[in-house]
Amino acid sequence: MEYRKLAEVYQKIESTTKRLEMTDYLVALFSSTSKDVIDKVVYLTQGKIYPDYMGIELGLAEKLALKAITRATGIGEKELQTMLQKHGDMGIVAEEAIKKKRQLTLFSFESEERLSVEKVYDNFVKIARASGEGSQDKKINLLAELLNIAEPLEARYILRTVVGKLRLGIADMTLLDALSIAFGGSKELREFVERAYNIHPDLGYIAKVLADKGIAGVKKIKIQLGIPVRAMLAERLPSLEEILNKMGGKAAFEYKYDGLRIQAHIKNDKVWLYSRRLENLTEQFPDVVAAIKEAFKGNEAIFDGEAVPVDINTGELLPFQVVSHRRGRKYGIEKAVEEYPVVLFLFDIIYLNGEDLTRVPYMERREILEKNVEETDRIKFATRIVSSDIAEIKEFFNKAIEDGCEGLVAKNTGPESIYRAGAREFLWIKYKRDYRAEMADTIDLVVVGAFAGKGRRKGTYGALLMAAYNPKKDRFETVCKLGSGFTDEQLANLPRIFEEYKIDKCHPRVWSEIEADYWFIPRIVLEVIGAEITLSPTHTCARDVIEKGAGLAIRFPRFTGRWRDDKWPEEATTTEELVEMYRNQIKKVEK
Repeated sequence: MEYRKLAEVYQKIESTTKRLEMTDYLVALFSSTSKDVIDKVVYLTQGKIYPDYMGIELGLAEKLALKAITRATGIGEKELQTMLQKHGDMGIVAEEAIKKKRQLTLFSFESEERLSVEKVYDNFVKIARASGEGSQDKKINLLAELLNIAEPLEARYILRTVVGKLRLGIADMTLLDALSIAFGGSKELREFVERAYNIHPDLGYIAKVLADKGIAGVKKIKIQLGIPVRAMLAERLPSLEEILNKMGGKAAFEYKYDGLRIQAHIKNDKVWLYSRRLENLTEQFPDVVAAIKEAFKGNEAIFDGEAVPVDINTGELLPFQVVSHRRGRKYGIEKAVEEYPVVLFLFDIIYLNGEDLTRVPYMERREILEKNVEETDRIKFATRIVSSDIAEIKEFFNKAIEDGCEGLVAKNTGPESIYRAGAREFLWIKYKRDYRAEMADTIDLVVVGAFAGKGRRKGTYGALLMAAYNPKKDRFETVCKLGSGFTDEQLANLPRIFEEYKIDKCHPRVWSEIEADYWFIPRIVLEVIGAEITLSPTHTCARDVIEKGAGLAIRFPRFTGRWRDDKWPEEATTTEELVEMYRNQIKKVEK
């Protein structure tokens, strides 16, 4: 398959902000793609070469990418650097460089060799895996080899992909829609494809199965040890009365720990640990690996839990920021284990000795969990009660706060209480402290834009444009400008931090009626606190839901200092949650 075909489709997708048009372009692409290469086409369209859980990233440093362009075109690095400063886009630089190379030739350049998807993908894999002495030169040569064959448009997307900035604005949910239509014949079959994706989050693999065996094959995809299942998530309600009403009058209430969500897989003597974002954390938490081996009585299992930092002298639970010191480390892991010990609080089991437990009701799963794990000083069960008594639950809630937790998670105890991988539903409901009009509870918002600084902040960003996530529309809707709570050092570093996410126009998945000075790919999530939630004629969050023509806004927002790098943007606070919080404020005012 010619890579040119992919580049042409990418150009069409880039030219539209309409999700339905994007889906149509993808359906046409996937329908005309051979089953032998469909997985590679899907990975490349995602801007990657492997699923996230494998932890193999393509990202090539811009400096090396410029050297590769020089090697392929003969244009000097200084000239290329000037072009990069002008366009701010490595893909456009490569495209212009290839055009210039051809203009300088005395004859029309028409290579007999066509660049194939397979060739591009294989070279990308070699670039990602190159290591050791001479690896930088090898990467440059592999990229230059592609550019020597590439047409200008192909060069644009090759470079954007290789430096990790494809910028197509395509969400995984859009790809699922397109795959369902292309290989299932109807979007109505999406539920089966999404179920497969939730228990085996590898879109390239799913596309391959669809192309080869159709929907029947996808229905047979099962949980596999060593491949993370997408985490089940909780909705939010402001009062215990509403929670119990939603749960049918009775629920299980577990401590909501302020830690790092971890999914642990164990197969005999092998253990894998994954974050909520499907990152492989196994090497960073050798103490958790050893603790699970000690506590588990069976052969194979998948557990869901929260790794919480503790003061080993007092037993006191410490805040999330402490465990964040353990993440992303390649060196000094033994010292980090000693300085920042954690306890893994298990609250669910979704697989045991060959049996998928996601269809088993919650109460049975909890019983299975407790029968197959023996608590130790490092592996414990989430503290819980099952109750319908408001007074008892409030007392339990207060104890959770006293013990250093964020609040409670209420869980449905009925026969419908299955583990809904990848879903945010009212089977689980968060109840955090102080749902008051003054908004003492924090929320997690996504950075989608920024405004140029003035006065003391000249030269950096004066404020960030923040958005909540609307899961029904699969878009990010603005809710506030955030300029408070940052240290001087953080402010100075903001342009550097967001440089790799900068784009030249509002992202297709962002709905904003505010014109920012800078736009970003919605990727970074920040924890924010505010004075209250108000109606806004300017912001788009939950527009028209409360009042015609009005959205919701956070009044006097402040950054708490917590970068939520453990969350995908789609896991940020939703528009529905903010609507519920606003309505709760109104109720309290009326009382």
